[in-house]
Amino acid sequence: MRLFLIKILIFSCLAVALPGCEALKNFKFNDSSSDLDNTDWDAKKFHDKAQAAMDAENYQKAIKHYETLEARFPFGEYAAQTQLDIAYAYYKNDDSESAIAAAERFIKIHPRNPSVDYAYYLKGLVNFNKSIGFIERFLPTDATQRNPSNISEAYKSFQELVSRYPNSKYAPDAKQRMISLRNNMAMYEVHVARFYLKRRAYIAAANRGSYVIKEFQRTPAVPHALLVMQQAYTKLGLDDLAADAKRVYEQNYPNGPLVPEHQQTTLAQKIWDFFGLDQ
Repeated sequence: MRLFLIKILIFSCLAVALPGCEALKNFKFNDSSSDLDNTDWDAKKFHDKAQAAMDAENYQKAIKHYETLEARFPFGEYAAQTQLDIAYAYYKNDDSESAIAAAERFIKIHPRNPSVDYAYYLKGLVNFNKSIGFIERFLPTDATQRNPSNISEAYKSFQELVSRYPNSKYAPDAKQRMISLRNNMAMYEVHVARFYLKRRAYIAAANRGSYVIKEFQRTPAVPHALLVMQQAYTKLGLDDLAADAKRVYEQNYPNGPLVPEHQQTTLAQKIWDFFGLDQ
């Protein structure tokens, strides 16, 4: 009991201290009192000050300068670039909603700007990282078991980038990320199908497996979906369909899945294991 209480205390301290460390990392003391008196600054000085703050990883200060620059010189030579820079600053400051809104505004106002491809790429990046919570950065979990809404949004942004700007310098990276995202979405559907199997909702399980086969071909999730379908059809007494699923599996994966399913302990399980408890 005493050991259990000690573990509780340690975990509680980590939960409080780690966010504080993260905040301190991004906190920068005001290194120039002259920044408070910026009434006579021109657009270039605001821009240079914002860039200097970004280089120093003082993202809140950079955002403040960018916002003031945009407000005072909405039609100046830095106007378009500022709107894109502030989106990136929001992203680095972990303000995902503001980053996405700023990127979307840039796309809407400057659809033919040479840098609009980066706005689509940035939207994808924000959503790509959006579902990773603070604790998960220290205790990694299986991404395929999380709700895929942000993953789906990231995929759409990258897909739009690749479709509209296939020659963009960001397209190769976007394509690689799309492969990863598509694999994650497919395995998420398999996890849902297995959940239905455990709940004896065999029709729903079979339908989910079939959905993976139709919509996520050539992903590592396909063999697992076939196994789910085989089990579900067997439970439903649909022996012909179960045999078909088994036949397709054996023909295409005689030695099992080409890519073994990545086994990761979930965040909840890791916490329970840390405390030495059973679920």
